[in-house]
Formats: sequence, C-alpha cells, structure tokens
Amino acid sequence: MPSDFTGKHVTVAGLGVSGVPAAKVLHGLGAHVTVVNDGDDERARAQAAELEALGVTVRLGDGDTLPEGTELIVTAPGWKPDKPLFTAAREAGVPVWGDVELAWRLRGPDAAPWLAVTGTNGKTTTVRMLASILKAAGLRTAAVGNIGVSLLDAVTGEEEYDVLAVELSSYQLHWAPSLRAHSAAVLNLAPDHLDWHGSMEAYAADKGRIYEGNRVACVYNADATDKPSTEDLVRAADVEEGCRAIGFTLGTPGPSQLGVVEGILVDRAFVENRQKNAQELAEVSDVNPPAPHNIANALAAAALARAYGVPAAAVRDGLRAFTPDAHRIAHVADVDSVAYVDDSKATNTHAAEASLAAYESIVWIAGGLAKGATFDELVAGAAKRLRGAVLIGADRALIREALARHAPEVPVVDLDRTDTGAMLQAVQEARRLARPGDTVLLAPACASMDMFTNYNKRGDAFAEAVRGLGA
Repeated sequence: MPSDFTGKHVTVAGLGVSGVPAAKVLHGLGAHVTVVNDGDDERARAQAAELEALGVTVRLGDGDTLPEGTELIVTAPGWKPDKPLFTAAREAGVPVWGDVELAWRLRGPDAAPWLAVTGTNGKTTTVRMLASILKAAGLRTAAVGNIGVSLLDAVTGEEEYDVLAVELSSYQLHWAPSLRAHSAAVLNLAPDHLDWHGSMEAYAADKGRIYEGNRVACVYNADATDKPSTEDLVRAADVEEGCRAIGFTLGTPGPSQLGVVEGILVDRAFVENRQKNAQELAEVSDVNPPAPHNIANALAAAALARAYGVPAAAVRDGLRAFTPDAHRIAHVADVDSVAYVDDSKATNTHAAEASLAAYESIVWIAGGLAKGATFDELVAGAAKRLRGAVLIGADRALIREALARHAPEVPVVDLDRTDTGAMLQAVQEARRLARPGDTVLLAPACASMDMFTNYNKRGDAFAEAVRGLGA
C-alpha cells in the first residue's frame, strides 16, 4: 500500500477514540474515507455529524458489510478478527491495519524511535515509569498508544519527540504487522481476552509481535513460569542482527539481566564486562509503591531506558518522580492500625495474585464479573496470607467455592447484593475481620461492570467508604 493516500478509498472500522482521529487524518491526506460503525446511538450520531461536516462518509448500524471499492481498512483495535467485514476483506485481498499500523506507516524519516511495552498486567504503570525516566534524562518524550497521547497525534502533530514510550495491547499488536520498535518488553503472560484471540497460543503470539524487528533489546521476564514464557516469545522473534535478549528478575541478576541485590536495583546488561560488573540504578525504596510486581515494572522500564542509552542517575530520578495512577495498589488510609489499599485495577486473577503477594496478612475484598476466570490457583497461592475475605459482585460464588476448597479456615463474608452501596458494607465487614497490622485489600480479580461503570468508580467507592471509617 503506498504512503500516498490521495484518491485512495479507505474504510475506517469503528468510531470512538481511534476511529475518529484515523478518519480525520486519512481525510486530511486526501483519501476518500468511509466510516462504518455497528452502533447507531446518540454518541455515534454526534461523531458522525462531525465527520460528515468534513466530507467523510459515515455508515451507522452496519459494521459488517465491506463498502464497494475499498482498498484499505483501518480498524479500531477491539474489532474481532472473525468479523464478517474482515472475512470479506480477506476474500477481496484488502489489507487491514489498526490505528497503530497507520501511525507507524505515517512516521517521517527522522521520526522518534519507539520503546514499546505490552503484557497482561502492568503496561500502563511501566510505560509511565519509562516516560518519567526518559524525561529525567532530558529527552523529549510522551507516554502514548493505549494511554495518554494517541499515536496518530504523536506522529502527525507538530510537537517533536526524541523517543516515545508506547503502550500496546494485544488487540493493537494483532493489527500492526509492520511495527518495528527500537526495543520492546513483554512484562508477563496470563490468560486474558481469550474470547477475542481464540486461544492462549494466539494471544501469546499477538503479544510476541512486539519483538519483531527489534533493533537493540528484547526485554523479557526472567522470573516467569508461564508457558509460553516471555523468553519463549523472544526466541521465536525475527530481530535485527545484534539485538540482545535482556531479562529482568526480582532476584540477583545474571549477565544481560537487571535485578535486585540487597535492596538495590542493578544493571548487568548495559555495562562494560557484564560478566563481572554491575551498575547501581536505584533503591527499592525509590519505587512507588515498592510491591514486588511494581519493582518488576520498574526493572522493565529501566531496561528499556538503558537500551536507549539513558544514564543510571536518570533511572533513579525518574523512578523517584513517578506517581502511580489511581486504583493501582494505592494506599488510601490507616484506620486503627489497619492499612486500606485500593487495587481496583486488579481486574483479573494474574493482577490480583501480584497484589496479594505484596502483603503478609490480608482481609481481601474480591468479586465482580469473572469473565470466564477460575480462582483455585489464585486462592491456593494466597491462602496463608488471608485473615479473611469479603465477597461482592455477580460471580462471587466462584471465589467462595475456591476459598472453601483451598482455604477452608479463612472466614468469609458473602454479600448477597450487587448494588453500588455494597462496597460500604464490604469495607465495614472487612474492618470487623481485620486486626492491627493487617491490610484490607481491594483486589477484585474480576471486572467491575456488574456493579460499577468501571474499575475507577469501584475504587472511588472503596476509598470513600474507607474515609468514612476514619471520620
């Protein structure tokens, strides 16, 4: 497909956060743009009116039929590959790109390189840490992609960048066949979005696309035990000559790894004589919060920054300056010598496992929409840390049954209600179960939409209820 879009017939699949900017950019490049969208609600009609005023054709209520004459489809990342629109495109030989692929193809010859991050959990935190480190080194950068600034805006806008910290989801990677990052990291792999990808193997393969064509470093999780592991994905990738595999570990690092030694984050990858030498980067206390999985995030961010040539002092300064987003293992308050922690972003079992591992004695608030998840492995691994559990949400019975099998001695409060006021009662019940020195931890291991608009609203309800205890 030529980079000159003048006169080309391009179909944009889906309105929303990626579709509207893509349509505008393509229209500005001289393409004949048709937007197709499944929905025909008030918001879609407002977006359609905005685009039609520019001269873009919009077809609402039918996202399955391929418009006649289409030469390229640019899709929203969430549209599933088995959609009839894409089946018709394959049969007609029409290529399908995501907005990330479009942004990659629109980069100029002197465009900023991409340091890319994916993984089941921790992507946003790691990318924001990375951007903070790059800024501490005096580089012009932004956190872009699945967060922050859109990639299309970053690539086509007037602001100039030295390097970009890019968060990419498995959906985005699926639709980005020609993406070639400077360096990339896969933080972890756990079953997620399998209804979209079709299998764990397909999900992992799409995550692994982030390593294709890497120039300097493929950063992987050396502690991972999942199969396939992130290291397996590195081995399978076709990279440029000289690109290195760089591991990160919470233990003592070997050569070509970053890790932790006596409370210090150290680099044995980007130093001279890495067989014998190590470079101190930061202290564990510089990581906010210093939970194990967040230290892993910091090591991955540091590895990507060091691959770009950032000095050690900038890693330390960037981590110190970093403030985590809300609802990510956030300390809300201490009440009667009990800590209350909001990790509402732990919307799957893998994230909840990491959260539970950060504390010694926990009253766990969990539940919501399970999305097909099972909880036996999670509960069995956390059983010794549990003082008690308070269960909320539509699929709480699945967690209750796992607790009965693997932690029968742990007291469980099962709240038979799914209204938003259940969170206040959950916090009150957790307070009753907790003892001084315990942590009341909201790590639901489930999605929130059965009770709340999103995980942010769930976390806000938790924090409000905790502040009520303090009052």
